[in-house]
Formats: sequence, C-alpha cells, structure tokens
Amino acid sequence: MRYLSTSETAEKWGLSSRRVVVLCNEGRIDGAQKAGSTWIIPENAQKPGDARIKSGKYIKKGDEK
Repeated sequence: MRYLSTSETAEKWGLSSRRVVVLCNEGRIDGAQKAGSTWIIPENAQKPGDARIKSGKYIKKGDEK
C-alpha cells in the first residue's frame, strides 16, 4: 500500500496541510497513521465530509437558561 504525506494529501484534496493534520488528529481519515511525528495517509483514503454547521445558526450545548 502506498502512503502520502499530509502535504501531498492536502494538494490532492485542495486543503491546507494544517487542515489535513487536524483531520488526522480528530480520527476523521480512515487508515491514517502516525509515523514518528508525522502523519501518513493511505493513497486511496477518502476525503472526509465537511462537518461545519451550514445553516448559519450555532447549536448551543449544555444548560440553556
């Protein structure tokens, strides 16, 4: 299996390399592994969906008063 670096994956997906690192840290990229201090991502990994709120309204969690 061939692995890509975070910068190679970022270029492939049209994201910043920092964003790819964040996705790896959150466990949102299947098969991503930590190799020393860097992440390696399988070449056939799928780009995760955008999990940001798109309605323009923030969801308040916790005790609402």
